[in-house]
Amino acid sequence: MLQDAATIRHYQILTDRFVTLWNQGYRQDDLRLYLDGYLNALKQGNVIEPILVHRLEEEVWRFLNDPSNFEMSYY
Repeated sequence: MLQDAATIRHYQILTDRFVTLWNQGYRQDDLRLYLDGYLNALKQGNVIEPILVHRLEEEVWRFLNDPSNFEMSYY
């Protein structure tokens, strides 16, 4: 579970962007490439601590591998 405010903010940015990209027609491989680039930028820029980047990566992978996150809602 993420507890650091900056890490949570990055998680929200990533997951929101994934849903947007999915709705634009990008799929799993494209989202993984996006994630790799985003995480590398965090690591290179020393934006958050390396252990927090690792935890962020684990949580985002869970999000990506859960198909219910990319289902259309009908309300």
